[in-house]
Amino acid sequence: MLPITADIYLDEELLNWQFVRASGPGGQHVNKVSTAVLLQLDIRQSGLPDWLQQRLLKLADHRISQSGKITIKCQQSRSQEQNRELALAQLLVLLQSVTKAPKKRLATKPSYSSQQKRLQSKKQQGQTKALRQQKRFD
Repeated sequence: MLPITADIYLDEELLNWQFVRASGPGGQHVNKVSTAVLLQLDIRQSGLPDWLQQRLLKLADHRISQSGKITIKCQQSRSQEQNRELALAQLLVLLQSVTKAPKKRLATKPSYSSQQKRLQSKKQQGQTKALRQQKRFD
């Protein structure tokens, strides 16, 4: 069991690990060894609390597909074991980021001075554009 928070755990059995060949430069060794790690987790089958699943599905992240699967590819290291640890750490960071409730936005009014600065900059911009116009003599 992987601890996400003090009271939320993720079963390691639900993680789908695949090991593939890493892309990019690396000489002949890169063509023989599968060091890149592909980690997949189905959000709906994960056994996480419903509120956490809903936040994950609403999250705008390229690692979460439309079908509700988290896919993390890690090929930073030349070692398969290090790539596996990095992918797992990325997954835990993603899950922990959703556990914190977003702050509620409080609507505020712009201050008087900010309104005056905005109006002054609009006047200045209008004067600059007025100088660009050619005068017509009829």
